[in-house]
Amino acid sequence: MTAVNLDDSGAFVIPSLTARREAALAGRRVNPAQSEGKTEPHMVFFGIMLIVGVFVALGLVMVLSASSIISVNNGGSAFTMFRKQLLWAAVGVVAAFGMYRMPYHSWQKLNKPILFVVLGLNMLPFTPLGISVNGARAWVEIGFVRFQPSELLKFALIIYLTNNLGRRQRELTNFVRTFRPALFAWIGAAGVAMMQKDLGAAVVLSGIAFTVLYMAGSPTKWILASAFFASLAGIGYILTSASRISRWTAFLDIEANREHSGYQVWQSMLSISNGGILGTGPGAGTSKWGYVPLAHSDFIFTVIAEEFGFIGSTIVIGGFFTLAFFGFVVAMRAPDYSGALLAAGITVWFSVQAMINIGGVVGAMPVTGLTLPLISYGGSSLLITLSAAGLLLNIARKIQ
Repeated sequence: MTAVNLDDSGAFVIPSLTARREAALAGRRVNPAQSEGKTEPHMVFFGIMLIVGVFVALGLVMVLSASSIISVNNGGSAFTMFRKQLLWAAVGVVAAFGMYRMPYHSWQKLNKPILFVVLGLNMLPFTPLGISVNGARAWVEIGFVRFQPSELLKFALIIYLTNNLGRRQRELTNFVRTFRPALFAWIGAAGVAMMQKDLGAAVVLSGIAFTVLYMAGSPTKWILASAFFASLAGIGYILTSASRISRWTAFLDIEANREHSGYQVWQSMLSISNGGILGTGPGAGTSKWGYVPLAHSDFIFTVIAEEFGFIGSTIVIGGFFTLAFFGFVVAMRAPDYSGALLAAGITVWFSVQAMINIGGVVGAMPVTGLTLPLISYGGSSLLITLSAAGLLLNIARKIQ
């Protein structure tokens, strides 16, 4: 990477983002085989592990607080959803440890099978096993197990792009050999998400794809052109349905839409304001009493802001900013090209999804139905994000 230099007059010269990117791409990377050697973990490794651990623990506490009322109203125990989330968290920790121990280059050999299998799994919601939740046909229910296959798409897309771009570092300006396969993989993944009426997932998948392509060194004009047409496709998708238009534009005037499309966000904003600076205290919030639908899932940040106040919500937002910072440090200092791209993709995944979720909850962005990573209720989301966190820690322990 480039460093801050002095010009002839002795003044500081800060290199541009483009210069830093080009310097990072041109920098030496050790052989992948060398990166598997054991090294002393960097402080960034412990920072990521601490944030992930705190978020999972906070999520369990908030799921218990936010889901207790609805669980009782549904005829179950106040601990019903909490027990399920705790079980998924335990499975997720095991999966994260497996990701941490397994050499991350091994995943590249499986990139195509993983992508094809995951795309196949995402056809299940269109079979009799599929169910619709809040208008999105993105869930599969088998017995007492319900999962969302689109969560796997994020992981599979990162693995595929990392392998495709990592093996062809000298052909990054070859559209047919390098950019087109990556483009097809992204279109396939985002297209499946939109078929499931899950535009939020499509946005996250697009953020992952464009970031990995940029970090790899693909021509910026190709990326910008793809992003432009993707935006047009997204806007066209929204305009095909009056309900989608209402849902995606409600945030522009929450008060005027508070009786219909903006009801959930309006109630969320009232609950957040009720929390004040210090909050009402754990378990003492009112949002979970039916005022804010999905308070335990998509709108769990509302419960955090109400019960822990401005200070608690600031800590959560700060935690995601810090996780993003550490993630990009890992990406820029990873011991090899593949590790850098993997770290960047995972970091953008967590960051974009958290930003969209919190932005929707506070009325600054449209509500997309995305969960808050590592915190919201949802077994498939927690399992996959913990697995990705384990993979990020795998790379972080080897940074120089």
